[in-house]
Amino acid sequence: MREWLLDLSRADRKAIGCDIKTAQYGWPIGMPLIRKLEPGLWEVRSPIDRGIARVLFTVEDDVMVLLHGFVKKTTKTPTTDLQVARDRRFTLRGGK
Repeated sequence: MREWLLDLSRADRKAIGCDIKTAQYGWPIGMPLIRKLEPGLWEVRSPIDRGIARVLFTVEDDVMVLLHGFVKKTTKTPTTDLQVARDRRFTLRGGK
């Protein structure tokens, strides 16, 4: 997640950071900023220069945990990106 963010421009990182902060301190929030993907998995949607950045996250013990980020280019969330977030959530929960 950190490497992906560092590859973005400073302006894009700032936009994503502001949206994550809004989500964190305003939780729970709905559309257009936050969309639930499945039980225990949400996305923050941030408009940036290259399109719309998505940061997939979960909430563990009232803590927002960022799992994966990417710039979405299709209408449907790519299966590979969704699986990365699922795998990281599984690892976070100790394989449960």
